[in-house]
Amino acid sequence: MSDFTDTARAAEQAMRALFPPTPLQRNVHLSDRHGCDIWLKREDLSPVRSYKIRGAFNAMRKALADNPGQRQFVCASAGNHAQGVAYVCQHFGVQGTVFMPVTTPKQKIEKTRAFGGGAVSITLIGDFFDETLAAAQSFCAEKGAHFLSPFDDPDVIEGQASVALEVLDELGHAPDLMILPVGGGGLSSGVARYLRGVGADTGLTLVEPEGGPSLTAALAAGKPVTVPITDTFVDGAAVAQIGARTFEVLRDIDPSRVLLSPENRICVTIGEMLNVEGIVLEPAGALAVDVLDSVSEEIRGKSVVCVTSGGNFDFERLPEVKERAMRYQGLKKYFILRLPQRPGALKEFLNLLGPDDDIARFEYLKKSARNFGSVLIGIETRDPQQFDGLFARIGARGFAVRDITDDDLLAQFLI
Repeated sequence: MSDFTDTARAAEQAMRALFPPTPLQRNVHLSDRHGCDIWLKREDLSPVRSYKIRGAFNAMRKALADNPGQRQFVCASAGNHAQGVAYVCQHFGVQGTVFMPVTTPKQKIEKTRAFGGGAVSITLIGDFFDETLAAAQSFCAEKGAHFLSPFDDPDVIEGQASVALEVLDELGHAPDLMILPVGGGGLSSGVARYLRGVGADTGLTLVEPEGGPSLTAALAAGKPVTVPITDTFVDGAAVAQIGARTFEVLRDIDPSRVLLSPENRICVTIGEMLNVEGIVLEPAGALAVDVLDSVSEEIRGKSVVCVTSGGNFDFERLPEVKERAMRYQGLKKYFILRLPQRPGALKEFLNLLGPDDDIARFEYLKKSARNFGSVLIGIETRDPQQFDGLFARIGARGFAVRDITDDDLLAQFLI
Protein backbone atom coordinates (compact mmCIF):
# COMPACT_ATOMS: atom_id res chain seq x y z
CA MET A 1 0.00 0.00 0.00
CA SER A 2 1.07 3.61 -0.58
CA ASP A 3 0.04 7.03 0.68
CA PHE A 4 -1.78 7.53 -2.62
CA THR A 5 -3.93 4.43 -2.17
CA ASP A 6 -4.82 5.54 1.36
CA THR A 7 -5.86 9.02 0.23
CA ALA A 8 -7.76 7.57 -2.75
CA ARG A 9 -9.63 5.30 -0.32
CA ALA A 10 -10.47 8.33 1.84
CA ALA A 11 -11.74 10.16 -1.25
CA GLU A 12 -13.89 7.19 -2.24
CA GLN A 13 -15.41 6.93 1.21
CA ALA A 14 -16.18 10.66 1.26
CA MET A 15 -17.93 10.32 -2.12
CA ARG A 16 -20.53 8.04 -0.60
CA ALA A 17 -22.18 11.14 0.85
CA LEU A 18 -22.81 12.19 -2.75
CA PHE A 19 -23.52 8.98 -4.70
CA PRO A 20 -23.17 5.18 -4.38
CA PRO A 21 -20.56 3.20 -6.33
CA THR A 22 -21.39 2.99 -10.01
CA PRO A 23 -22.37 -0.54 -11.10
CA LEU A 24 -19.89 -3.10 -12.37
CA GLN A 25 -21.94 -5.28 -14.74
CA ARG A 26 -20.98 -8.43 -16.59
CA ASN A 27 -22.02 -8.02 -20.22
CA VAL A 28 -23.20 -11.34 -21.66
CA HIS A 29 -23.29 -10.12 -25.26
CA LEU A 30 -19.66 -8.98 -25.30
CA SER A 31 -18.44 -11.85 -23.13
CA ASP A 32 -19.90 -14.45 -25.48
CA ARG A 33 -18.51 -12.69 -28.54
CA HIS A 34 -14.94 -12.62 -27.20
CA GLY A 35 -14.89 -15.80 -25.12
CA CYS A 36 -14.09 -14.13 -21.82
CA ASP A 37 -15.66 -12.30 -18.89
CA ILE A 38 -16.22 -8.69 -19.86
CA TRP A 39 -17.43 -6.32 -17.19
CA LEU A 40 -18.58 -2.77 -17.80
CA LYS A 41 -17.77 -0.18 -15.15
CA ARG A 42 -20.81 2.02 -15.73
CA GLU A 43 -19.56 5.55 -15.14
CA ASP A 44 -22.33 6.60 -17.51
CA LEU A 45 -24.68 5.90 -14.56
CA SER A 46 -23.15 8.41 -12.15
CA PRO A 47 -25.38 11.35 -11.09
CA VAL A 48 -23.95 13.45 -13.93
CA ARG A 49 -23.57 10.49 -16.32
CA SER A 50 -19.77 10.57 -16.29
CA TYR A 51 -16.81 9.91 -13.97
CA LYS A 52 -15.89 13.60 -13.91
CA ILE A 53 -17.93 14.13 -10.75
CA ARG A 54 -15.28 12.15 -8.83
CA GLY A 55 -12.32 14.43 -9.49
CA ALA A 56 -14.40 17.59 -9.13
CA PHE A 57 -15.76 16.39 -5.79
CA ASN A 58 -12.37 15.44 -4.38
CA ALA A 59 -10.66 18.64 -5.52
CA MET A 60 -13.40 20.81 -4.01
CA ARG A 61 -13.52 18.73 -0.81
CA LYS A 62 -9.80 19.19 -0.23
CA ALA A 63 -9.82 22.86 -1.18
CA LEU A 64 -12.53 23.49 1.42
CA ALA A 65 -10.64 21.47 4.02
CA ASP A 66 -7.59 23.68 3.49
CA ASN A 67 -9.60 26.91 3.30
CA PRO A 68 -13.14 26.64 4.73
CA GLY A 69 -13.78 30.27 3.82
CA GLN A 70 -13.33 29.64 0.09
CA ARG A 71 -16.78 30.19 -1.42
CA GLN A 72 -16.05 30.71 -5.12
CA PHE A 73 -14.99 28.02 -7.56
CA VAL A 74 -14.40 28.30 -11.30
CA CYS A 75 -13.98 25.90 -14.19
CA ALA A 76 -13.73 26.12 -17.96
CA SER A 77 -15.48 23.32 -19.78
CA ALA A 78 -18.06 22.62 -22.47
CA GLY A 79 -18.92 19.15 -21.25
CA ASN A 80 -18.77 16.61 -18.46
CA HIS A 81 -16.34 18.50 -16.21
CA ALA A 82 -18.71 21.47 -16.13
CA GLN A 83 -21.59 19.25 -15.06
CA GLY A 84 -19.54 17.56 -12.36
CA VAL A 85 -18.40 20.91 -10.97
CA ALA A 86 -21.97 22.22 -11.00
CA TYR A 87 -23.25 19.19 -9.10
CA VAL A 88 -20.64 19.37 -6.35
CA CYS A 89 -21.05 23.16 -5.99
CA GLN A 90 -24.65 22.56 -5.07
CA HIS A 91 -23.63 19.73 -2.72
CA PHE A 92 -21.12 21.86 -0.81
CA GLY A 93 -23.23 25.01 -0.91
CA VAL A 94 -20.62 27.13 -2.65
CA GLN A 95 -20.84 29.41 -5.67
CA GLY A 96 -19.52 28.13 -8.98
CA THR A 97 -18.84 30.02 -12.18
CA VAL A 98 -18.66 27.84 -15.27
CA PHE A 99 -17.04 29.34 -18.36
CA MET A 100 -18.18 27.78 -21.64
CA PRO A 101 -17.43 28.62 -25.28
CA VAL A 102 -20.14 30.61 -27.05
CA THR A 103 -20.51 27.67 -29.43
CA THR A 104 -21.51 25.22 -26.65
CA PRO A 105 -24.77 23.40 -27.55
CA LYS A 106 -27.79 24.64 -25.62
CA GLN A 107 -28.43 21.13 -24.27
CA LYS A 108 -25.07 21.10 -22.43
CA ILE A 109 -25.63 24.57 -21.04
CA GLU A 110 -29.06 23.65 -19.69
CA LYS A 111 -27.83 20.40 -18.14
CA THR A 112 -25.02 22.23 -16.35
CA ARG A 113 -27.47 24.83 -15.08
CA ALA A 114 -29.86 22.09 -13.89
CA PHE A 115 -27.14 20.21 -11.99
CA GLY A 116 -25.93 23.38 -10.30
CA GLY A 117 -29.30 24.91 -9.51
CA GLY A 118 -28.87 28.30 -7.90
CA ALA A 119 -25.27 27.52 -6.96
CA VAL A 120 -23.86 28.02 -10.46
CA SER A 121 -23.69 30.83 -12.95
CA ILE A 122 -22.64 30.25 -16.55
CA THR A 123 -20.54 32.62 -18.63
CA LEU A 124 -20.41 32.08 -22.39
CA ILE A 125 -17.25 33.53 -23.86
CA GLY A 126 -14.86 32.73 -26.72
CA ASP A 127 -15.32 30.86 -29.97
CA PHE A 128 -12.53 28.45 -29.01
CA PHE A 129 -11.74 26.73 -25.73
CA ASP A 130 -8.37 28.47 -25.31
CA GLU A 131 -10.21 31.81 -25.18
CA THR A 132 -12.69 30.39 -22.67
CA LEU A 133 -9.91 29.04 -20.46
CA ALA A 134 -8.04 32.35 -20.49
CA ALA A 135 -11.20 34.19 -19.42
CA ALA A 136 -11.80 31.71 -16.59
CA GLN A 137 -8.27 32.03 -15.25
CA SER A 138 -8.41 35.83 -15.46
CA PHE A 139 -11.68 35.77 -13.50
CA CYS A 140 -10.05 33.56 -10.84
CA ALA A 141 -7.18 35.99 -10.37
CA GLU A 142 -9.54 38.95 -10.15
CA LYS A 143 -12.04 37.39 -7.73
CA GLY A 144 -9.74 35.19 -5.67
CA ALA A 145 -11.69 32.12 -6.76
CA HIS A 146 -10.36 28.54 -6.80
CA PHE A 147 -9.82 27.06 -10.27
CA LEU A 148 -10.88 23.44 -10.72
CA SER A 149 -8.77 21.75 -13.39
CA PRO A 150 -10.47 19.07 -15.49
CA PHE A 151 -7.57 16.61 -15.22
CA ASP A 152 -4.08 17.98 -14.50
CA ASP A 153 -4.41 18.27 -10.73
CA PRO A 154 -3.26 15.85 -7.99
CA ASP A 155 -6.60 15.96 -6.19
CA VAL A 156 -8.52 15.33 -9.42
CA ILE A 157 -6.27 12.36 -10.23
CA GLU A 158 -6.82 11.05 -6.70
CA GLY A 159 -10.58 11.35 -7.12
CA GLN A 160 -10.58 9.51 -10.45
CA ALA A 161 -8.56 6.69 -8.85
CA SER A 162 -11.72 5.74 -6.98
CA VAL A 163 -12.89 4.04 -10.20
CA ALA A 164 -10.14 1.40 -9.81
CA LEU A 165 -10.83 1.05 -6.10
CA GLU A 166 -14.51 0.32 -6.72
CA VAL A 167 -13.69 -2.18 -9.48
CA LEU A 168 -11.50 -4.23 -7.13
CA ASP A 169 -14.10 -4.07 -4.35
CA GLU A 170 -17.02 -4.98 -6.60
CA LEU A 171 -15.23 -7.70 -8.56
CA GLY A 172 -13.61 -9.18 -5.47
CA HIS A 173 -10.27 -9.65 -7.24
CA ALA A 174 -8.01 -7.84 -9.65
CA PRO A 175 -9.12 -8.25 -13.29
CA ASP A 176 -6.63 -9.46 -15.86
CA LEU A 177 -7.09 -6.31 -17.91
CA MET A 178 -8.70 -2.89 -17.62
CA ILE A 179 -9.49 -0.89 -20.74
CA LEU A 180 -10.17 2.80 -20.36
CA PRO A 181 -10.21 5.98 -22.43
CA VAL A 182 -7.57 8.70 -22.39
CA GLY A 183 -8.14 12.40 -22.94
CA GLY A 184 -6.21 14.66 -20.59
CA GLY A 185 -5.15 11.62 -18.57
CA GLY A 186 -6.91 12.20 -15.23
CA LEU A 187 -8.82 8.91 -15.21
CA SER A 188 -6.06 6.75 -16.69
CA SER A 189 -3.31 8.13 -14.43
CA GLY A 190 -5.51 7.76 -11.33
CA VAL A 191 -6.39 4.17 -12.18
CA ALA A 192 -2.80 3.28 -13.12
CA ARG A 193 -1.38 4.76 -9.95
CA TYR A 194 -3.91 3.04 -7.71
CA LEU A 195 -3.39 -0.39 -9.31
CA ARG A 196 0.37 -0.04 -8.90
CA GLY A 197 -0.05 1.10 -5.32
CA VAL A 198 -2.03 -1.98 -4.29
CA GLY A 199 0.19 -4.33 -6.31
CA ALA A 200 -2.64 -5.49 -8.57
CA ASP A 201 -1.52 -7.78 -11.39
CA THR A 202 -3.78 -6.03 -13.88
CA GLY A 203 -2.77 -5.01 -17.38
CA LEU A 204 -3.89 -1.67 -18.78
CA THR A 205 -4.98 -0.87 -22.30
CA LEU A 206 -5.58 2.82 -22.95
CA VAL A 207 -7.64 4.13 -25.86
CA GLU A 208 -7.47 7.47 -27.63
CA PRO A 209 -9.55 8.83 -30.51
CA GLU A 210 -7.63 8.76 -33.77
CA GLY A 211 -8.28 12.46 -34.24
CA GLY A 212 -6.61 13.48 -30.96
CA PRO A 213 -3.74 11.14 -29.97
CA SER A 214 -2.14 13.28 -27.26
CA LEU A 215 -0.75 10.38 -25.16
CA THR A 216 0.63 8.59 -28.21
CA ALA A 217 2.45 11.76 -29.22
CA ALA A 218 3.72 12.38 -25.69
CA LEU A 219 5.13 8.86 -25.36
CA ALA A 220 6.94 9.25 -28.69
CA ALA A 221 8.39 12.63 -27.65
CA GLY A 222 9.06 11.72 -24.03
CA LYS A 223 7.04 14.73 -22.84
CA PRO A 224 3.61 16.30 -23.37
CA VAL A 225 3.35 17.91 -26.80
CA THR A 226 0.52 19.65 -28.61
CA VAL A 227 -1.13 17.65 -31.38
CA PRO A 228 -3.54 18.98 -33.99
CA ILE A 229 -7.12 17.84 -33.37
CA THR A 230 -8.20 16.50 -36.75
CA ASP A 231 -11.63 15.31 -35.62
CA THR A 232 -13.61 16.68 -32.67
CA PHE A 233 -16.32 13.99 -32.73
CA VAL A 234 -15.00 12.36 -29.53
CA ASP A 235 -15.22 15.67 -27.71
CA GLY A 236 -14.76 14.11 -24.26
CA ALA A 237 -11.31 12.74 -25.13
CA ALA A 238 -10.01 14.79 -28.07
CA VAL A 239 -7.46 16.79 -26.06
CA ALA A 240 -4.62 18.63 -27.80
CA GLN A 241 -2.09 18.03 -25.01
CA ILE A 242 -2.08 15.52 -22.18
CA GLY A 243 -1.53 16.94 -18.70
CA ALA A 244 1.99 17.30 -17.31
CA ARG A 245 1.09 15.64 -14.00
CA THR A 246 -0.92 12.88 -15.62
CA PHE A 247 1.89 12.13 -18.07
CA GLU A 248 4.37 11.68 -15.23
CA VAL A 249 2.25 8.69 -14.14
CA LEU A 250 1.75 7.36 -17.67
CA ARG A 251 5.19 7.96 -19.17
CA ASP A 252 6.27 4.33 -18.61
CA ILE A 253 3.23 2.84 -20.34
CA ASP A 254 4.22 0.57 -23.23
CA PRO A 255 3.21 2.50 -26.39
CA SER A 256 1.80 -0.75 -27.83
CA ARG A 257 -0.80 -0.67 -25.03
CA VAL A 258 -2.17 2.66 -26.28
CA LEU A 259 -4.67 2.04 -29.06
CA LEU A 260 -6.29 4.51 -31.44
CA SER A 261 -9.97 4.29 -32.34
CA PRO A 262 -11.20 5.67 -35.67
CA GLU A 263 -14.12 8.02 -35.09
CA ASN A 264 -16.35 6.33 -37.67
CA ARG A 265 -15.79 2.93 -36.05
CA ILE A 266 -16.74 4.40 -32.68
CA CYS A 267 -20.08 5.27 -34.27
CA VAL A 268 -20.62 1.59 -35.06
CA THR A 269 -19.96 0.77 -31.39
CA ILE A 270 -22.31 3.49 -30.15
CA GLY A 271 -25.08 2.16 -32.39
CA GLU A 272 -24.52 -1.45 -31.37
CA MET A 273 -24.51 -0.70 -27.65
CA LEU A 274 -27.70 1.33 -28.03
CA ASN A 275 -29.59 -1.09 -30.29
CA VAL A 276 -28.41 -4.39 -28.79
CA GLU A 277 -27.82 -3.54 -25.13
CA GLY A 278 -29.94 -0.42 -24.63
CA ILE A 279 -26.88 1.40 -23.25
CA VAL A 280 -26.49 5.07 -24.19
CA LEU A 281 -22.82 6.01 -24.53
CA GLU A 282 -21.23 9.26 -25.62
CA PRO A 283 -18.32 8.92 -28.08
CA ALA A 284 -15.64 8.99 -25.35
CA GLY A 285 -17.70 6.55 -23.28
CA ALA A 286 -17.61 4.01 -26.11
CA LEU A 287 -13.82 4.03 -26.57
CA ALA A 288 -13.07 1.10 -24.23
CA VAL A 289 -15.69 -1.14 -25.83
CA ASP A 290 -14.67 -0.08 -29.33
CA VAL A 291 -11.20 -1.71 -29.16
CA LEU A 292 -12.37 -5.13 -27.96
CA ASP A 293 -12.09 -6.59 -31.45
CA SER A 294 -8.47 -5.41 -31.58
CA VAL A 295 -7.55 -7.37 -28.43
CA SER A 296 -9.99 -10.26 -28.88
CA GLU A 297 -7.36 -13.01 -29.16
CA GLU A 298 -5.39 -11.63 -26.23
CA ILE A 299 -8.34 -11.59 -23.81
CA ARG A 300 -9.82 -15.04 -24.39
CA GLY A 301 -10.57 -16.75 -21.10
CA LYS A 302 -9.64 -13.66 -19.08
CA SER A 303 -11.49 -11.14 -16.96
CA VAL A 304 -11.70 -7.71 -18.57
CA VAL A 305 -13.14 -4.45 -17.24
CA CYS A 306 -14.12 -1.77 -19.76
CA VAL A 307 -14.75 1.66 -18.26
CA THR A 308 -17.73 3.22 -20.01
CA SER A 309 -16.71 6.70 -19.00
CA GLY A 310 -19.77 8.73 -19.95
CA GLY A 311 -23.29 8.71 -21.35
CA ASN A 312 -23.97 12.38 -22.06
CA PHE A 313 -25.12 11.82 -25.60
CA ASP A 314 -27.19 14.38 -27.48
CA PHE A 315 -29.73 12.40 -29.51
CA GLU A 316 -29.71 15.13 -32.14
CA ARG A 317 -26.38 13.57 -33.12
CA LEU A 318 -27.93 10.20 -33.98
CA PRO A 319 -28.19 10.93 -37.72
CA GLU A 320 -24.48 11.79 -37.76
CA VAL A 321 -23.64 8.61 -35.83
CA LYS A 322 -25.65 6.47 -38.26
CA GLU A 323 -24.08 8.21 -41.25
CA ARG A 324 -20.52 7.74 -40.02
CA ALA A 325 -21.15 4.14 -38.97
CA MET A 326 -22.48 3.22 -42.43
CA ARG A 327 -19.49 4.84 -44.08
CA TYR A 328 -17.11 2.86 -41.85
CA GLN A 329 -18.95 -0.40 -42.60
CA GLY A 330 -18.81 0.32 -46.32
CA LEU A 331 -22.60 0.45 -46.58
CA LYS A 332 -22.71 4.06 -47.78
CA LYS A 333 -20.55 5.84 -50.30
CA TYR A 334 -20.42 9.26 -51.85
CA PHE A 335 -19.01 9.85 -55.29
CA ILE A 336 -18.85 12.44 -58.03
CA LEU A 337 -20.05 11.21 -61.39
CA ARG A 338 -19.10 12.94 -64.64
CA LEU A 339 -22.30 12.65 -66.62
CA PRO A 340 -22.88 13.65 -70.27
CA GLN A 341 -25.32 16.56 -70.50
CA ARG A 342 -27.73 14.96 -72.94
CA PRO A 343 -31.22 13.48 -72.71
CA GLY A 344 -31.25 9.90 -71.41
CA ALA A 345 -27.85 10.00 -69.67
CA LEU A 346 -29.35 9.99 -66.19
CA LYS A 347 -31.65 7.09 -67.10
CA GLU A 348 -28.62 5.13 -68.31
CA PHE A 349 -26.92 5.65 -64.98
CA LEU A 350 -30.01 4.64 -62.98
CA ASN A 351 -30.15 1.38 -64.92
CA LEU A 352 -26.68 0.55 -63.62
CA LEU A 353 -27.85 0.48 -59.99
CA GLY A 354 -28.35 -2.87 -58.28
CA PRO A 355 -31.63 -3.94 -56.62
CA ASP A 356 -30.35 -3.02 -53.13
CA ASP A 357 -28.73 0.30 -54.13
CA ASP A 358 -30.64 3.21 -52.66
CA ILE A 359 -29.96 6.83 -53.66
CA ALA A 360 -29.60 8.89 -50.46
CA ARG A 361 -28.13 12.04 -52.01
CA PHE A 362 -28.35 13.52 -55.50
CA GLU A 363 -27.20 17.00 -56.46
CA TYR A 364 -26.90 18.20 -60.03
CA LEU A 365 -27.23 21.54 -61.73
CA LYS A 366 -27.08 21.63 -65.53
CA LYS A 367 -24.39 23.95 -66.82
CA SER A 368 -24.68 25.68 -70.18
CA ALA A 369 -22.02 25.38 -72.89
CA ARG A 370 -20.60 22.17 -71.38
CA ASN A 371 -20.72 18.64 -72.67
CA PHE A 372 -20.43 17.06 -69.22
CA GLY A 373 -21.73 17.93 -65.75
CA SER A 374 -20.70 16.73 -62.28
CA VAL A 375 -23.22 14.95 -60.10
CA LEU A 376 -22.79 14.43 -56.32
CA ILE A 377 -24.37 11.09 -55.43
CA GLY A 378 -24.76 9.21 -52.15
CA ILE A 379 -25.65 5.51 -52.32
CA GLU A 380 -26.67 3.17 -49.49
CA THR A 381 -26.66 -0.61 -49.90
CA ARG A 382 -26.96 -3.77 -47.81
CA ASP A 383 -23.65 -5.40 -48.70
CA PRO A 384 -20.44 -3.39 -49.17
CA GLN A 385 -19.28 -5.78 -51.90
CA GLN A 386 -22.11 -4.55 -54.12
CA PHE A 387 -20.21 -1.32 -54.63
CA ASP A 388 -17.49 -3.24 -56.50
CA GLY A 389 -20.07 -4.34 -59.05
CA LEU A 390 -21.61 -0.87 -59.29
CA PHE A 391 -18.28 0.86 -59.94
CA ALA A 392 -17.37 -1.83 -62.48
CA ARG A 393 -20.63 -1.24 -64.37
CA ILE A 394 -20.12 2.53 -64.26
CA GLY A 395 -16.59 2.15 -65.64
CA ALA A 396 -17.70 -0.25 -68.35
CA ARG A 397 -20.33 2.25 -69.46
CA GLY A 398 -17.63 4.90 -69.81
CA PHE A 399 -18.78 7.25 -67.08
CA ALA A 400 -15.97 8.83 -65.07
CA VAL A 401 -16.46 8.47 -61.31
CA ARG A 402 -14.53 9.52 -58.19
CA ASP A 403 -15.19 8.02 -54.76
CA ILE A 404 -14.98 10.84 -52.18
CA THR A 405 -16.30 8.90 -49.16
CA ASP A 406 -12.99 9.05 -47.31
CA ASP A 407 -11.79 12.38 -48.68
CA ASP A 408 -12.05 14.46 -45.49
CA LEU A 409 -11.45 17.80 -47.20
CA LEU A 410 -14.15 17.34 -49.82
CA ALA A 411 -16.49 15.74 -47.28
CA GLN A 412 -16.36 18.88 -45.11
CA PHE A 413 -17.74 20.95 -48.00
CA LEU A 414 -19.96 18.52 -49.87
CA ILE A 415 -21.30 15.86 -47.50
